[in-house]
Amino acid sequence: MDAGAKPVVLVAACALIDADGRVLIAQRPEGKLMAGLWEFPGGKVEAGETPEETVIRELREELSVETKVACLAPLTFASHTYESFHLLMPLFVCRRFWGTPHPNEGQAIKWVRPLKLRDYPMPPADAPLIPFLIDLL
Repeated sequence: MDAGAKPVVLVAACALIDADGRVLIAQRPEGKLMAGLWEFPGGKVEAGETPEETVIRELREELSVETKVACLAPLTFASHTYESFHLLMPLFVCRRFWGTPHPNEGQAIKWVRPLKLRDYPMPPADAPLIPFLIDLL
């Protein structure tokens, strides 16, 4: 790796979609990088984990929601260079899940219509994903 190269961080995210076609977004809590910005639920892919397994684990940990790999459909991905790393983030769509989302990490959550997603400030990697959700929904 050359001196200017940045590590690639693999993160998996999920657009959880309710029966009304709204998408769940979560606000990054105080004390986290990019606190206050809204994002799709998800997190860093751990060693030995697939992106799908990451989404399932993060939905359980962050929101007390259960789903299965068969319920996750890949939609698109984000590839964005931040100051100290490069983020690669597949975005899955999930319409089948069990439980009512509950913010377990003190974060705010909202169900938002796809056309209104742009009204919420998002990290630079998340914002370009919005048009794909608008087209889908």
